[in-house]
Amino acid sequence: MAFDIAVALTGVVLAAVANWMPSNPVGETVPGPAWLRAVFPLLLGAPLAWRRRTPLASYTVIVAAIAAQALITADSPEGLEMIYAMSVGSYSVAAYGTRVRSIAGLAVGLAGYAIYAAGNRDIRTGRASELWAGAFFAAVLVAAWLVGTYVRYRRDEGRVRAAAVLAGEQARAAVEEERARLARDMHDVIAHNLSVVVVQAAGARAAGKGDPATLAKIENSGRESLTEMRRLLGVLRREGDDEPPRAPRSGIADLGPLVERVRAAGLPVELSVTGDASRLPALLDLCAYRIVQESLTNVLKHAGRAVARVDVRCEPDMVTIDVVDDGVGPVVVSHTPGHGLIGMRERVAIFGGQLSAGAGPDGGFAVHAHLPRDGTPS
Repeated sequence: MAFDIAVALTGVVLAAVANWMPSNPVGETVPGPAWLRAVFPLLLGAPLAWRRRTPLASYTVIVAAIAAQALITADSPEGLEMIYAMSVGSYSVAAYGTRVRSIAGLAVGLAGYAIYAAGNRDIRTGRASELWAGAFFAAVLVAAWLVGTYVRYRRDEGRVRAAAVLAGEQARAAVEEERARLARDMHDVIAHNLSVVVVQAAGARAAGKGDPATLAKIENSGRESLTEMRRLLGVLRREGDDEPPRAPRSGIADLGPLVERVRAAGLPVELSVTGDASRLPALLDLCAYRIVQESLTNVLKHAGRAVARVDVRCEPDMVTIDVVDDGVGPVVVSHTPGHGLIGMRERVAIFGGQLSAGAGPDGGFAVHAHLPRDGTPS
C-alpha cells in the first residue's frame, strides 16, 4: 500500500510540476480553465493509489481525465506526466485485473488515447515527427499492457503450480494415512484370528486333546506371530496415534445401523443387501463396510439435499457395491476426486478389485466397487 501511495504521489507531483512551473522540464502546461488545471494533477496521479485493489476503475479515472481535458480544450498536452500515468495504469490493469477486466482496460486506454490524439495540436499538424511521437506514446501504452499481462500470466502459473504441489502433498498424505489405517485394520483381523488359534491350541493342550508337542508349537508360533504383528503396527503407527488394537466389529451386517445414523444426519438412504455375507473373510467384510461408509460421508459433504441408494450384492465369487445419489437441491456442489476416493481405491486395490467413481447417468454421483471374494490382500 505504501508503495502504491508513493507511485500515486509521483504522478501527482509530475503533473503539478508540468502544470504550474514555467519552463518546466517535465512537459507542457495543461491548457484549460483554472478549475481544470487545479484538479487535473489529482485526477491524473491520485487514482494510482488503488491501482492494485481496483485496477480497472483506477485506470478508467485516469483515462477519463485525459479525455475530458482534450474534449474541453481541444488542446491535449504532451509530457512525461502523461506517459507516466497512462503507462503505469495500463500495466496495472493488465497485471492485477482479471483477463476480462484487463482486455476492457486495454479498450478503455485505446479509446482514451484516440480522444487524446484527436485533441493534440501537434499530431493534428500531420508532420512525420509529430506522428512518430504520437505513435511512440501509443506503443508505450500497449507495451506496458503486454508486460502487465505477462506478469499476471506468470503469477497465475505460479499459483497453479503451487496448488498442484499442495494437492500432490495432500494426496500423498491421504494415501499414507489410509495405508496406516489399512495396516491397523489388517492387524486387528489377523491378530484376532491368531488369538483364537492360540486360545484353542492352549485349551486343547490343557484338555489333553491331540499331540501336546504339536499343539505347543502351534501356540508358540501363534504368540510369536502376534508379537511380530504388534511390532509391525508400531512401525506403521504415526507419532501420537496410540489407538489400541481391537477386534473388528464393522461389516456388511452393520450397514443397517450406519444407514440409520446417516438418515438421522438428514440424508435419505435406501439400502439393499442381497446374498449371504456371513461367510465373507473378515477383512473383505470390513473393506465393503468402509467403502459404503466413505461414500455416504461424501454424499453428506458434497451433494446438498439429495437421496442416496446403497446396493450391496454378495455373489459366490464377488461382492459388488453401488452407492448412487441424485444430487438434487439448492446446495448442490460438484464432486471432485478427494481423499475419500483415494482411501477407497487403496482398499479395493488390496483385493485386486475395481473401483469407478464419477457423475451418475441421471446426475449426482455414483461409486461402483467390485471386490473378488478370493482376492488375496497384497
